[in-house]
Amino acid sequence: MRVRMTFAKTEVMRFTSHLDLHRAWERTFRRARLPLAYTQGFRPHPRLNLASALPLGFTSEGEVMDIWLDYSVPVLDIQKTLEQSLPPGLKIISIQEIDLRVPTLQTKLEASEFTITLLEPIPDLASRLEVLLTAEHLTRQWRQKNYDLRPLILGLCVQPEDNQGRQRFLARLMARERATGRPEEVVAVLGSSPGRARVHRNRLIFRREIDGE
Repeated sequence: MRVRMTFAKTEVMRFTSHLDLHRAWERTFRRARLPLAYTQGFRPHPRLNLASALPLGFTSEGEVMDIWLDYSVPVLDIQKTLEQSLPPGLKIISIQEIDLRVPTLQTKLEASEFTITLLEPIPDLASRLEVLLTAEHLTRQWRQKNYDLRPLILGLCVQPEDNQGRQRFLARLMARERATGRPEEVVAVLGSSPGRARVHRNRLIFRREIDGE
């Protein structure tokens, strides 16, 4: 049996690494006594497949994970038992059973959508976002190599301020293998410090959402 789960990673787990998040889910399934399937071979590991690593310090309400079980269990029972075993900081949004033959999440992932909250205001934020969108190139450096950020930006728009009066904007960024836009780079090119922003991933966008597959 294979199920696909959408879940939230909240403020409590903001500084939990991708590896530790994976381990937290493994422990949760064990506590829930669900028949988690394992790979074959010398060092078996649980068949949990996260669509995309969430950088340290980010929160999310749109993480997606595929889980394989050794035998079928009603989906409602899976969700109920997991919710009774969840650690603080994780929240299940939905669970559905999917066909075992469905392609892996990574092969279908196209983009990520983020809400970025600025802890320090940026004057003329809307104008600056428009400048980025109309630029032909945005040369940045990552791991001592230059790259063009512009084709990785699919959309930018100002959002209403949060309840503390802080500026926010929406960023839709490419999330393909070897072509991933990073929110912190967008913040930096706006002239602010990535450390003075809070990033929340709203959702992952898969190919079928774009091309109607």
